[in-house]
Amino acid sequence: MFLKARRPSRARTAAAGLAAVAMLATACGGSDQASDTDKDTLIVYTGQSGDWQINFNPFSPTMLEGPGTIFEPLFFFNNIRDVEPRPRLGRSFTWNADGTKLDVVLRDDATWTDGEKFTAEDVVFTLDMVKKNAAMNGTGYKGTATAVDDTTVTITFDEPSFMEGPQVLGRIWMVPAHKWKDLATPATDVVKEPVGTGPFQLEDFKAQAFTLKANPSYYDGEPALKKVRYLALSGNQSGEAALRQGQIDWQTGPVPDIADVEKNYPGYKAITVPMNQTALFTCSNAALGCQGPQTDVAVRKAIYYAINRTQVNQLAFENTSSEISPGAALLERDEDVVSAKLQERSAPMQPDEAKAAELLEAAGYAKGADGVYAKDGKPLAMTLKVVAGWTDYITAVDTMTQQLQKVGIRITAQQVSWNEWSDARGRGEFELLIDALHQGPAPDPYYNASYFFSTATTAGVGEVANPNFARFSNPAVDAALAALKGVDPKDTAARQPYFDTIQTEIEKAIPYIPVLTGGTTSEFNAKKFTGWPTKDDLYSFPAVWARPEHSEIFLKLKPAGR
Repeated sequence: MFLKARRPSRARTAAAGLAAVAMLATACGGSDQASDTDKDTLIVYTGQSGDWQINFNPFSPTMLEGPGTIFEPLFFFNNIRDVEPRPRLGRSFTWNADGTKLDVVLRDDATWTDGEKFTAEDVVFTLDMVKKNAAMNGTGYKGTATAVDDTTVTITFDEPSFMEGPQVLGRIWMVPAHKWKDLATPATDVVKEPVGTGPFQLEDFKAQAFTLKANPSYYDGEPALKKVRYLALSGNQSGEAALRQGQIDWQTGPVPDIADVEKNYPGYKAITVPMNQTALFTCSNAALGCQGPQTDVAVRKAIYYAINRTQVNQLAFENTSSEISPGAALLERDEDVVSAKLQERSAPMQPDEAKAAELLEAAGYAKGADGVYAKDGKPLAMTLKVVAGWTDYITAVDTMTQQLQKVGIRITAQQVSWNEWSDARGRGEFELLIDALHQGPAPDPYYNASYFFSTATTAGVGEVANPNFARFSNPAVDAALAALKGVDPKDTAARQPYFDTIQTEIEKAIPYIPVLTGGTTSEFNAKKFTGWPTKDDLYSFPAVWARPEHSEIFLKLKPAGR
């Protein structure tokens, strides 16, 4: 009930959102003029709640934008479909037989937006910088890069590293050596004037909106999409209100009556793809400084069994979400490698309150007169952070709070700004928060595991983890991940034992308590722009906040009639 009291009313939130959009239109000279001015501008809403804080450092946890748009990877890998990667700054790549050497041929016609030529030295500089800075190294890169000449780079590894390919080539953003060599702390330094090679560059920045413009010197030619304007509103409800008024062209998030988007929003279409896994993130590892009841696996498992996922899906996500595996592999995309050794292939959709109670009581908790479990005189109470304005997540948190109260677990929700939430998540200064596990550069569960469950991608509380925010550390998982790097991805039989280990160890610990596989839904203006992904042509994961996937879509879009 306490969460409902703090939630802004629908009318107030919607009005605030429309007011913000109206001011932007007025700033352009009135609504008619704004409409004409913006005919080649894609106006997007990423879910940003509150003002933007300028930072275009693509490696920073508080980065606003840049990967794929301003700063490019060497290749684009489709993480939904198993297809050949598309060249970006690279032209081709080849592995040696045992997976210890990766040769990359680069473009010879790319330039930075300050006019300097892009060369192999920039690639070597970027890779060396990432390797030296753990907070920047979200892929766990350990290779050694050498510039053979201006357009050839050789990357060597101490051990077979086939799985490093899509990460190094598709998830490390190339930056200019001549600009970045003077940054004192590149992992955290704020970049206000980004210089990249990408199809877009920064045009202007304001706290309520910033705009990227097409790069006229882009090696593939200036994009047909001339501008992308990012709005900051007050949350999902203001985004929906702006969408209804035709004031934004693309958002990824819930809208009422989501099944009838084309009817309710004339000119718009929607697409839903099951990809990101909604979870309750826990600061789980006491050895790394986490504090609170959630460091007890029995508490995490009690929460896991107490959740009524069917109800959460209905009330918070309009039944667009689906079942989720406690082993973290995607049930649909990764069907062939979901481990048969899991105790449960998917998390139960209905609660098992008796199981939750049994787990807590076996761990020494006893229910008090107030109905809340306690241990050593301390009640089983935790705070759960959620971003203010994320209405679907707020509803999910509200629903789960009431469900957990029934089994004697007290949750206090905290609605905070995105900046505060992001900082707390990175530094481990939370007990619980709601977020989603994202996927890697290729359609393979290895990447999700290597990001969120590897000791190499975490840090002690107070330090920035990237992105193992739960502080999970397990030697068996680390060993399995290391072994998978040296197995040819085509050898499915050889890989499966390692997936079995990873998934069963994750299931035992559940540092990210699985909720549902999110049906990621985007609503987009099909009347104003053509070239959007469809279910028959998923050339890129269609989420406006997915990087660099969104940049592939920007490159495909054309103003209608062209």
